[in-house]
Amino acid sequence: MTTNKPDRLGLVIGLISDTHNLVRPEARHALAGVDCIIHAGDICAPEVLEDLAKIAPVLAVRGNNDRGDWAHGLNEVETLTVEGVRILVIHDLKELRPEDAAGADVVISGHSHKPQISMEGKVIYINPGSAGPRRFKLPISVGFLEIEAGRRKPRLLTLEVD
Repeated sequence: MTTNKPDRLGLVIGLISDTHNLVRPEARHALAGVDCIIHAGDICAPEVLEDLAKIAPVLAVRGNNDRGDWAHGLNEVETLTVEGVRILVIHDLKELRPEDAAGADVVISGHSHKPQISMEGKVIYINPGSAGPRRFKLPISVGFLEIEAGRRKPRLLTLEVD
């Protein structure tokens, strides 16, 4: 059995979004071995975060479908710095304000359910896609961001689900 924590000195962050109250076993397996997990919103139930926290520490942002008292504790935007890399997390990239993005090295978002990695200038944009119920005939997926000595290596993983 392989994990997503290769032999390395850096850190592997698991990226997940748009679970919509579903943590698939395939997603749990894919995220096994990561150092931490970032959830880019549309969680839909606190149990999703509790389940993911059994794998690794979780940082999450509120998505447009996250409602109720539990969701009020989540910010719409989070920033963190890992090994000198500034990461910004937001659910809907269309809501990203220039002042929030200033200085970001990586922007992680969700909402569209479309897995994608792109680069604008020196900023890497990652949408891990949706790991929840299939919508729009898009793949079920998660992502990873490996950071070592300030280098950023993103990747996407399509999950084989029934």
